[in-house]
Amino acid sequence: MSAFIELDHVTKTFGSSGLFGGGSVTIAVDDVSLTIDEDEPAITTVAGESGSGKTTLTRLLLGSHVPTDGRMLYRGKDFTKLTRRERRAFQREVQPIFQDPFESYNPFYKVDHVLDAPIKNFKLAGSVAEKKRMIEDALEMVGLVPEETLGRFPHQLSGGQRQRVSIARALVLKPRLIVLDEPTSGLDPDGRTAMLTLLKSLARRPGKSLVLSTHLLGDIERVCRHAIILEKGAVAASGTLDELLAGQPHAFLLRWKSGGDAADRDFLAALQREGAEATPGDELGQARAVVSEQWPTQRFFQLARECGVTLTGLEPEEMDLRTVYRRLVGMESAAPPRASPSTRVSIMPVIPILSSNALAVLTAS
Repeated sequence: MSAFIELDHVTKTFGSSGLFGGGSVTIAVDDVSLTIDEDEPAITTVAGESGSGKTTLTRLLLGSHVPTDGRMLYRGKDFTKLTRRERRAFQREVQPIFQDPFESYNPFYKVDHVLDAPIKNFKLAGSVAEKKRMIEDALEMVGLVPEETLGRFPHQLSGGQRQRVSIARALVLKPRLIVLDEPTSGLDPDGRTAMLTLLKSLARRPGKSLVLSTHLLGDIERVCRHAIILEKGAVAASGTLDELLAGQPHAFLLRWKSGGDAADRDFLAALQREGAEATPGDELGQARAVVSEQWPTQRFFQLARECGVTLTGLEPEEMDLRTVYRRLVGMESAAPPRASPSTRVSIMPVIPILSSNALAVLTAS
């Protein structure tokens, strides 16, 4: 596979040790390896809570942060050694979409200027008619009507419309990768659904891939094929959704007709001896048991009979990405699978395009 962007054992720290060894250093990204390939289009999600390192990781991908240790490679070349021409190509091919695109807009410029500026900057249109067609095509691609959108100022658009204009602005540059920071944050439920539908449709287009940074795990399950879960700057797990869910311990809610306190205690102890993690429930005759994927469910009934209790209910808990995440970050006691320190992601490039002003804002923030 051909690597488009590669992070090679990258660590990013902030702060300073101080002149005499004092001060503090924060490790935002810790020894992360990630490869984005050009061969297969995909939506990849970088997930984690605030402080997990996902924003820093996406800014590394955008080239607005330089690794403290390790290397970032663009088409096989160290990013810090790119020529001016190569950096310009990178700026066109890799585009960001901010969480609040309004912050990157000049409030005195209309939507027309927002879409026109990158075309002029990269000299992509040979005529006024071609530029007009490119702008209208990009707006229609994101579900906006050109006649109803052009001529308006950013503050006259809803949050969802501003996000769509930002994506259209990236699309006029025909980027290979679009990196979106919390693209559904601040949108109402209908707006979130519409945005996720749009992102899925964009990822189906040839030559375009998306990287989403989000803490909303439900969004991941609805749109992405590959997820990277960060915890304290390191990769806690990565893979397709099926791979992340596979091999996870299964949890069951057990209900039984009590045979007395002693019998109930014996039943819980028997479960634990068999390797189950059994926790008494809020009511008598109830417990939650976490077992391996290979655990035979009939064993619950066998142990219950041996301990003199009658099992009356066996309800499996739904396994989803939220459950996996809670286990990985220690919010639920269960042994998570070990993650490979190196992650390779097949992504067909598609990313938002930022103007030089927007990149300056991103770098300074």
